[in-house]
Amino acid sequence: EVQLVESGGGLVQPGESLRLSCAASGFTFSTNSMSWVRQAPGKGLEWVAAISPSGGTTRVAASAKGRFTISRDNAKNTLYLQMSSLKTEDTAMYLCALGFIVTDSAASMGRRGQGTQVTVSS
Repeated sequence: EVQLVESGGGLVQPGESLRLSCAASGFTFSTNSMSWVRQAPGKGLEWVAAISPSGGTTRVAASAKGRFTISRDNAKNTLYLQMSSLKTEDTAMYLCALGFIVTDSAASMGRRGQGTQVTVSS
C-alpha cells in the first residue's frame, strides 16, 4: 500500500525557513517522480515543486522560485522541501504526491499524503 507521510510543518514568522519531509513506503520510491502541492484555506490545490526519480530534474512554481528547493534522498525513501523567505501567502497545507506535477490541474490527481500545515504569521 502506498503511504506518504509528511512532517515538518509549523508556525513561523515571515522571512523564516522550514524544511518539510515526506516519508514514502509501499512502492519503489527511487523510480518515481515526486512533487509537492499545497492547498490554502478556501482555495484549490496548487502545484509547488516536482523532482525526477534521480533528482536531476526539478521544477518550482513561479510563486516559490528562488525561495523553495525540492530534493530527495532515495536511500532513505524521503522527499524534502526546503522553504526560505516564507511569506504569509505561503500559508497552506503542504502535501507530497506521486508523479511529476507541474500544473494546478494535475495537482488534484494522483496519490497524495495527508499533509502538514505551514502557517506564516507575525
